[in-house]
Amino acid sequence: MIEKQRTLKRPVTLEGKGLHSGIDVTITFKPAPANHGYKFCRTDLPDKPVIRAMPENVVDTSRGTTLEENGIKVATIEHVLAAFFGKQVDNALIEIKGPEAPIMGGSSYKFVEAIKKAGIVEQDVERDYFVVKERIIYSNEETGVDMIIYPDDHLSINVLIDYNSKVLGNQYAILDRISNFEKEISMCRTFVFFHELEGLAKMNMIKGGDLDNAIVILDRKVKQSEIDRIADLFNKPHIQANSEGILNNIDLHFSNEPARHKLLDIIGDLALVGKPVKGRIVATRPGHFANTELAKRVKQEMKKESSRKSIPVYDPNQSPVMDINEIRTKLPHRYPFLMVDKIIHMDDHSIVGVKNLTFNEAFFQGHFPGEPIMPGVLQIEALAQVGGILILNTIPDPENYSTYFLKIDKVKFKRMVGPGDTLILKLELTDPIRHSIATMYGRAYVGDKLVTEGEFMAQVIKTKGK
Repeated sequence: MIEKQRTLKRPVTLEGKGLHSGIDVTITFKPAPANHGYKFCRTDLPDKPVIRAMPENVVDTSRGTTLEENGIKVATIEHVLAAFFGKQVDNALIEIKGPEAPIMGGSSYKFVEAIKKAGIVEQDVERDYFVVKERIIYSNEETGVDMIIYPDDHLSINVLIDYNSKVLGNQYAILDRISNFEKEISMCRTFVFFHELEGLAKMNMIKGGDLDNAIVILDRKVKQSEIDRIADLFNKPHIQANSEGILNNIDLHFSNEPARHKLLDIIGDLALVGKPVKGRIVATRPGHFANTELAKRVKQEMKKESSRKSIPVYDPNQSPVMDINEIRTKLPHRYPFLMVDKIIHMDDHSIVGVKNLTFNEAFFQGHFPGEPIMPGVLQIEALAQVGGILILNTIPDPENYSTYFLKIDKVKFKRMVGPGDTLILKLELTDPIRHSIATMYGRAYVGDKLVTEGEFMAQVIKTKGK
């Protein structure tokens, strides 16, 4: 059965307070065309700038996820995105009159209700899933955080949280299918420990927080005078709480509501990848930083998958973009270390070069006598040289600069390369060049067979004396 992308039938508007700013915020969900994804529009600013919901735009994950694009920020967006991702709405324009999304009860429930009120319609374009084929991992041994996505035929999420709290204990939550998001996860509220409140206030945060939009947890006995003092700090009414437990004495939707809220946050942050995902997520002690780091790794895998679908084809009858004479003006390398014969494609973010191998290559004489094999390090060198040409092509006066590689990572050698082979060398920028630092993913092919791949990071430096 072919699944179609979905968007809203009509606009819908909500009003509420921002959790951290405390200001009144208006948020409007609007329909968007196919392949639009999720985009935020700051309608309170001149020219109504748009911020794309993507992991590359994450700039802060303290007590929420903040995006920034072209100097414009929008904060606390995870509960909104969780609602869209959970209701399987692929495309939406989210207009916000304010610096952050409204907290609206501390969960995704009111956003889900708004989406249902607006209605959902199918679009003419097929939904494009990212199917996890190999494990994707983010781990931090110091904090005990582990985020792993395993291959599966649908999205499911398992979450374990542990705050060394005898009130919370170790909590576990699971979502078997995204279609169960509304009834099992969407109403689960954010939570905070009582001992954190004063520090957050001093950091000028949670100005819009109250007992209606957060679960406040007392994990130790606190005097009533201390509770009253904190209430006064936030200009909130006094509340009686004489024992450990939930300060606001509210009824939890589920006994493991905090763990379920952490699962909700994972869904909201995973929405940044821009596609629905098929895979099984197992998360231990997750948080917004870990969630968005995992989202970045998923996005990298998506880019790799896209590149695998576009294997370059070498037609020797076509005139090259650069021949060996022009390459010699771009690169300082010379015999026996110039590893590029021609460039057959180049645009703003990708390049394809060619290296023809003959038995006369100097390295074949010793690597190995009787079994000539191109050393893997020289395949990497060939990729790096082609990548250097791509980077220098972005500079107005490339003759005055050189590229120096800072890191080569996640290199894999798939098969041997020898005399008579033609290496097709493809590199793509994985991020925009910032502060003279370029990151690329490179692949070397022989015909349509991948022989080598890896990640490259290089710095552009002005050549001394020029």
